[in-house]
Amino acid sequence: MLYRADPPEMLRIVPLDSLTAIYHRASGQTHVVAEPVPEILAALGGGPCDVAALAERLNLDATTETHALLTERFDELVATGLVARG
Repeated sequence: MLYRADPPEMLRIVPLDSLTAIYHRASGQTHVVAEPVPEILAALGGGPCDVAALAERLNLDATTETHALLTERFDELVATGLVARG
């Protein structure tokens, strides 16, 4: 399954100490997130990818546990509208 994010210009990202505020221009919503969400969105700036490619882009070990955690993050990001499947 491929996941994609809107182009970087559709997001306004502002670091706030250990959290990050992300304004999503398309929806008009602001999200306050923690790591690794900003890193995932930055990695998706290189184009759509699946979980294995994301792990590679983030320089993470390609373990079953890593894939499960990234799939969980993707599901959360899809629910917020910051990431889409397809």
